[in-house]
Order: sequence, then structure tokens, then C-alpha cells
Amino acid sequence: MRVQVAIVGAGPAGLLLGQLLYRAGIDTMVIEQRSQDYVLGRIRAGIIEQVAIDLLDEAGVGSRMHAEGLIHAGIELCFNDVRHRIDLKGLTGGQQVMVYGQTELTKDLMDAREAASLPTVYEAEDVSIHDFDGEQPRVRYVKDGLAREVSCDFIAGCDGFHGVCRASAPAGILRTYERVYPLGWLGLLSETPPVSEELIYSSHERGFALCSMRSRTRSRYYLQCSLADTVEQWTDRMFWDELKRRLDPEAAESLVTGPSIEKSIAPLRSFVAEPMRFGRLFLAGDAAHIVPPTGAKGLNLAASDVRYLSRALIEFYSGSSDGIDGYSGRCLQRIWKAERFSWWMTMLLHRFPDADGFDRRIQEAELDYLVHSVAAQTALAENYVGLPFRD
Repeated sequence: MRVQVAIVGAGPAGLLLGQLLYRAGIDTMVIEQRSQDYVLGRIRAGIIEQVAIDLLDEAGVGSRMHAEGLIHAGIELCFNDVRHRIDLKGLTGGQQVMVYGQTELTKDLMDAREAASLPTVYEAEDVSIHDFDGEQPRVRYVKDGLAREVSCDFIAGCDGFHGVCRASAPAGILRTYERVYPLGWLGLLSETPPVSEELIYSSHERGFALCSMRSRTRSRYYLQCSLADTVEQWTDRMFWDELKRRLDPEAAESLVTGPSIEKSIAPLRSFVAEPMRFGRLFLAGDAAHIVPPTGAKGLNLAASDVRYLSRALIEFYSGSSDGIDGYSGRCLQRIWKAERFSWWMTMLLHRFPDADGFDRRIQEAELDYLVHSVAAQTALAENYVGLPFRD
């Protein structure tokens, strides 16, 4: 089989890229190692910047998002048992974010691809990529016991942090940068109304906490925990009790608790791979970078990559290679700014096991400065809603 672009990975990045290219008349095939149910079962981010909203609209899959998503014009920072609102909309000239679960976004993209009868392979085994340093790249995989091969013009590596695409990049060219944080996030999903209309980021002596949501009836909460912890150690009751300790009295009193739908522990990591292009192989999304979830940038950075890559490929088939030649550099400028913001938010709000009294005093000073300085709040707000593109 031959297509113009073979996309490895059926997460949001791969599916969104496929949909944008389809609407531009470019034929694609999506190859995914996991099952469709597994992909949909992953509980991930729910904060969408305007760039991702615009791309989903451009891809023709934004109707349910606009009907069910929750527009947020601000966030709340909580410390010393007091909440302080950061007015995202007012500080950025009208920019806002939307709460819409990544699972729902992925389902919308899957439904659109199925409706258009576009080729998608799930549960592909032994996926490998070949000859991307030439003009005839190939993707090989095994399906139903049979070896298959797809030839193409380009390969888009949207297969995540542990995928085959980055692992296939030339070792002498690929450079990686990483910061592993000595803590994790214990997340709980429940069919309960959110404790607040906007997200609460809480810095507490017992550790960080985040109150988020997926809808008006479904909440997502997080607690900073030790990497040595296991989900089995945390009963629902223990989680709710600890969350209340880390919130201000008003939020703790109004918190509605209930049985968990899902609980998991995620480690925190900052990671960047450079460059993001190797001949006719392009990396996008988690295949190229990871951010700690504190800044709500993971999904949005993937959308940013897809924006650049889709335009670059469309330009190529219109006769210009400028977009693909500049892809890596353009992406990385935006990625490193998002990495910086996510690192800053993480350092600001968490308790680190090796921190001393000086470190804590610096955190306190930074938080106090932030809530009393319009300039500092503006810097936070413009990063949170997403920095403008420099095309």
C-alpha cells in the first residue's frame, strides 16, 4: 500500500494531523500499536488553548467541543488558606481556555476518521520505520499474523514518548534534554460536581493539590505524592481527606466526594528531543517532548506541532519545501517556552523533598509577588492561555 503521509500513532496528535491533511486532499494512513479501546481509555489532560480549539474547528471536529466544553476565563491560586484569582481573560485582552477532556477530543477525531473511511490500523505489532533518510520511506508492521508494508513520501512520528519513531532517529544527530522531578501526581476521577467553577492550584505545606474537572458533573483532582507510593495505598477516603487538608476552608467545606472512577499516579518529567526532523521523518507531540502537567501544556504543545507540520506538508505538495525545512526550529522555539513555563509552575507550587528553609521562603516570596503584581500575573496569564505563533 502507498500513501503520501504515514502517521505512526493514533493519539490526538496523529489523528488531528490526519484529519487536517485529509481536508487538504493529502492521503494518509494511521498505524497504532494499541487497541482503539486502549487509546480511548487513557485519562489525560483537559485544558485546551485557543490554538487547539482553532485547529479542531479547522479540522471540522469542533461542534461537540463547543457544545460541551467549559470556557474558563481565570484560574485560582491558593496558599496560606486563601485563594487568589488570576484573570486570564482580562490580563490577555480576551484570551481564554476551554475544559474538554482529551478522551472526548480523541473520540471526536476517531469518529471523523471513521466517517470518512480513512485507513487506520489498530493493534499493529512489530511496527518499524525504514529509509526515511531517502525519498521512499516505509513503515512495516504485522497485523493478524501477516507482515505488511506501507510506502510513503513522509512519516509523521506521533507515537508518544515510548514509541518507535524517536527510537529510530540517528543516535549521532538526536540530542535529548531531561529533568526528572522527585515527586508524582496521584489523580482521581469522580462523578461529582467540581468544587469550583475554575481550576484551583494549591500550594500547601503538605504538598501541591489541583482541583480540575471534565464537565459540570465530573471532577478530576490531583495530589502531590511520593514516587514510592502506589495507587493501592490510597483509598478513596484517604484521598478526599488529604485533599481537604490542602485546600482553603471554604473549598474543603464545599467539596463533594464520591467513589473514584479511576485513580493513577503519574511521574513528573521535562523532556525535549532535538531536532524534530530526520530526513522525511518528523516527530510531533510526546514523541518529541514531555512537560510536567502543572502548566497544562502537553496536549497543547502536540497541537502546536501538528499546526506547523500540517501546514508544512500542505506547502510541500503545493511546491514549497520551506515549511518542512523550518519545521523543527519553529516547533522548538515554542516548545522551550512551554517547557520553561511548566518548569516554573512546578517549582513554584510543589514541596520538594530536598528543599530547605531558603527554598521555601523563595516560594513564599514568589507567590506573594505574583498575586500583588499585575505584571507578574500578566506573564503567567499569557503563558497559560498560550503564547502567539511566530510564523
